[in-house]
Amino acid sequence: QVQLVESGGGLVQAGGSLRLSCTTSQIIFSFNTMGWYRQAPGKQRELVATITNGGSINYADSVKGRFSISRDGAQNTVYLQMGSLKPEDTAVYYCSGYYSSSRTYWGQGTQVTVSS
Repeated sequence: QVQLVESGGGLVQAGGSLRLSCTTSQIIFSFNTMGWYRQAPGKQRELVATITNGGSINYADSVKGRFSISRDGAQNTVYLQMGSLKPEDTAVYYCSGYYSSSRTYWGQGTQVTVSS
């Protein structure tokens, strides 16, 4: 069974930093793509950042220059380093592991709250 477990969320002041971690039960390079998404109250889930098994990275325009996605294959962990946080970054952040459109797995989510 594929499992993804996020950690690292919390409450931080605007301008601060947090690092999220996502540890999987599978070898991370077995996924076609791994990524971070977020969902704010009353809004749809949106892409934050993705990284392919080949190392290609994509960021949402709203986080470019502030967030960084990385991975550690030895730990089967993907990270999201978040800096210069803004109140509008407040959301539940989800890790995803994508094999195909019919095989996408999600973590349980971790809350990030940025106070002004």
